[in-house]
Amino acid sequence: MEVKTKRVKPPKQSKVFNPKDLFAYFLVAGTGAIVQLVSSSLLQDWFDLTFQQSIWPSYLLSLAVGFVLTKLFAFDARRTNQTRREMVKFFMVALFSGFVTDIATRLAYFISNSYFQTYQYQIPFSVKHVNVNEMVCYIFGMGCSFVSNYTLHKTFTFKSTGFYDRLKMLIK
Repeated sequence: MEVKTKRVKPPKQSKVFNPKDLFAYFLVAGTGAIVQLVSSSLLQDWFDLTFQQSIWPSYLLSLAVGFVLTKLFAFDARRTNQTRREMVKFFMVALFSGFVTDIATRLAYFISNSYFQTYQYQIPFSVKHVNVNEMVCYIFGMGCSFVSNYTLHKTFTFKSTGFYDRLKMLIK
């Protein structure tokens, strides 16, 4: 007598939130965040900008690094031959994400200034003082945009959706 066994299918992996892409994007976004934090600090020192004035310029500086690294490493889109299309979509997502970062950072900064004491940290062997409250608020703002960035880049920027072709037709 033959016993039939039923094959159990493994649980479906989410196409959007798969661990490999999420980890690669986390590393890429982390690199972009470091570029953004360092450039923000340098802009404040070199051009005497306030913390809030340095958010957008540093964000824009990190975009070039972010696009190249995201295309090459995060979503394995290096051979798509769609770079111009992906750049337009990347900029649109990045613009939205910039507003998310800005609003979340400013909200956290307002709350921080209203309810918490300001903490300064002097970098060892340096004269540079870091405002810990500003740094935490900035990291919070970048964290808020991480999820929307990942999701939109995965499902829109590096995926053929037909949006770019419709946009080109509209412009012509």
